[in-house]
Amino acid sequence: MTSGYQPAAIDVGGEMHMRDARGYLVPLTTIKPVDLLMDEVTRSLLGKASSNSAALTAFKVDAFAQVRAFMDLLAQHHATKLGGTKGNVTLTSYDGLLKVQVQVADVIELGPELQVAKSLIDECLTEWASGSGAELRAIVNRAFSVEKEGQINRHELIRLMQVNITDERWVRAMDAIRSSMRVIGSREYIRFYRRERCDGAWQAVTLDLASA
Repeated sequence: MTSGYQPAAIDVGGEMHMRDARGYLVPLTTIKPVDLLMDEVTRSLLGKASSNSAALTAFKVDAFAQVRAFMDLLAQHHATKLGGTKGNVTLTSYDGLLKVQVQVADVIELGPELQVAKSLIDECLTEWASGSGAELRAIVNRAFSVEKEGQINRHELIRLMQVNITDERWVRAMDAIRSSMRVIGSREYIRFYRRERCDGAWQAVTLDLASA
């Protein structure tokens, strides 16, 4: 593979060098061709990724602004005022084949009460021993496991609270979980969908590279 790409070379006394991962300057002539090629591909892809990331960020800002402008116009038409940013909005094309959804979700923080809940649940499971069931233990383990982002699995916590157990300690544990959940803000999401015909299934227009 050849191109007119110039590596990040530095002129040192008339000889071109490149800085390696340890910070040392290495003569360009001593670097393996495969390493130069890998550097070229990496820099080329990162340049394009940065450009696309900036374009995507600008697009999202513009998309939110257009939806808000439309909602303001709609409010003016009906002689009312929309308060705050709370609430979900769905816009559709006239032919019913395109859809834009803006969703607002609460950002929830889990407080120290969660540790009290875990202690009570462990006490119950230990006392119930074999009678507690493997499925319940699995739900508990998933609920209190830390995900890659360093967060407790909130979905499994909610599932845990739906388990119908009347033991007084279990009830206190569920109350502690509810008390630990505090809304500290909100986050807006915008999603895009299309379909081939009005009775067809909606297909998401993917903007996230990881899920493409």
